[in-house]
Amino acid sequence: MNSRRSWLIFYVGSFAYLSAVLQRSSLGIAGVAATERFGGSAALLSSLAVVQLAVYAAAQIPVGVLIDRYGPRVLVASGTGLMVVGQTTLAFAPDIPIAVLGRILVGAGDAAIFISMIRLIASWFSGRIVPQLSQWLGNIGQLGQVLSALPLAWVLHTWGWTPTFLSAASVAVLALIVVIVVVTDQPERASMQNRTTSWRGALLQLTHSFKRPGTQLGFWSHYVTQSSGTVFTLLWGFPFMVYGLGYDPSLAAAMLMVLVGAGMVCGPILGILTARFPLRRSTIVLGVVALMGAAWAAVLLWPEQPPFWLMLVLLVALGIGGPGSLIGFDFARTFNPQRSHGSANGVVNVGGFTASFVMVYLIGLLLDLQDGWRTARGEVSDLYSLDSFRVAFSVQFLVVGLGVIFLLHARARTRSQLSRDEGVEVAPLWVAVARAWRRRQQPE
Repeated sequence: MNSRRSWLIFYVGSFAYLSAVLQRSSLGIAGVAATERFGGSAALLSSLAVVQLAVYAAAQIPVGVLIDRYGPRVLVASGTGLMVVGQTTLAFAPDIPIAVLGRILVGAGDAAIFISMIRLIASWFSGRIVPQLSQWLGNIGQLGQVLSALPLAWVLHTWGWTPTFLSAASVAVLALIVVIVVVTDQPERASMQNRTTSWRGALLQLTHSFKRPGTQLGFWSHYVTQSSGTVFTLLWGFPFMVYGLGYDPSLAAAMLMVLVGAGMVCGPILGILTARFPLRRSTIVLGVVALMGAAWAAVLLWPEQPPFWLMLVLLVALGIGGPGSLIGFDFARTFNPQRSHGSANGVVNVGGFTASFVMVYLIGLLLDLQDGWRTARGEVSDLYSLDSFRVAFSVQFLVVGLGVIFLLHARARTRSQLSRDEGVEVAPLWVAVARAWRRRQQPE
């Protein structure tokens, strides 16, 4: 374990995930261009992102079962191939229905990559480095967002719609080639017991994974931390900054890099904290959620246009949410046997993307409703006004707040199971801090 071969597979798989994030986020910088190309309302435009996220979320559990049955290599290769076809379809799409078909294929292919890589990491590495590598995987993948925010945005501005999405597809073609050549599922000497031999066994493992409180805790951890940043980068952040705040499109695209940079800096720190304090992982998740909630509240409640520095604070907070969501997969890893990691990771990954496509759609719907009310009163149509975005973005507090309630319930059940099965008692954080402080005060 942890050999040169292990690291090669990690790097190649991480490049495949980078490519997947590029395909996923490519629509974020093309929101304005999509409106010009296809026309339609905000809700219709949001359908491009909604169907992609809906397919991604719906495919997670089936993909997890397929990983347990056939191994991650097959899923990474087939998922990357689907994204090539999807981006090529979108590049030549003449209307919304064909564009939606392209995003469906992208969502289906993207669904297979990340949880396959989480399974590969668990198969090729061991020990406390595993949660840290999960964070680094997320960081490397976010470079795909950088590629969409800068080089891909430049191609869109210079060459137009079709060359932009063909360029993105070419990166996926390269990723597909290196995955087929390099990646294998596990070391040759590893036990084949890590893979189920029948569909019945794979479905049984899914059922067991879903019932475990630790898997449910991972689901809700991912739900509350990943969704807000995904909504911002995938679709609504760019129009918000360009139309709502009046930023230049090039500045708005560059601002998305702040989110990526914050994730790359904070991801390894969260990985170390996760490995060092495994019984405080849910507390870390709740801290990340509180930070994002405070940043959003400050931006949305600011009396006038929020200042530039406050937008930077928001983007940093959203950037931390990305690596924070990866803690959910650490719950899946530690509360499930390795043979069912694919199913457990699939369940967890449904969380954030379910919240994301719900919020993407609701934000678009609220923008349209407000514009309709404005028009009915005889006022000038202003679909993407700052005040409209304030109301629309507020729906996040409802969706994420519901997730926090379920997270607290799952945490209580998980801690009860730990106490019953392993005799591990998890004291409230303030009690643990007080005990640590008293120990430091005691003389040697």
